[in-house]
Amino acid sequence: GEALEFMTSKLRGDREVVIVAVQQSGEALKFASDKLRADRDIVLAAVRQCGNALRHANPELRLDRSFVLAAVQCSGDALRHAPEELRADPHIVRAAVAQNGTALRFASWSLKANRTFLDNARQCQHAG
Repeated sequence: GEALEFMTSKLRGDREVVIVAVQQSGEALKFASDKLRADRDIVLAAVRQCGNALRHANPELRLDRSFVLAAVQCSGDALRHAPEELRADPHIVRAAVAQNGTALRFASWSLKANRTFLDNARQCQHAG
């Protein structure tokens, strides 16, 4: 996984090498080529291994609502690295909390201040 850091740029751009690396260590995504950090399958594999890997994804991918939803369904902790507007999206936050109840701490203040939302999120957490 982390050995990707020491590989040639050609290998860091090789899809097969990178997918194996991120499956071993999601944080290895930071050493992948820019093109592969924009590859949905590779980034999801990295997030599945380590939710924090979302921070290394291409910025456009992190702004993609459907992608972030898929990421938080793999790892609720990925919510930490979603942009503020998506951390204020009730559907995305509920999905993150259903996957990992502690992800609620990464929700926007507006959602955390909403009593109805919090009650609903806790129900999702206990159901999941």
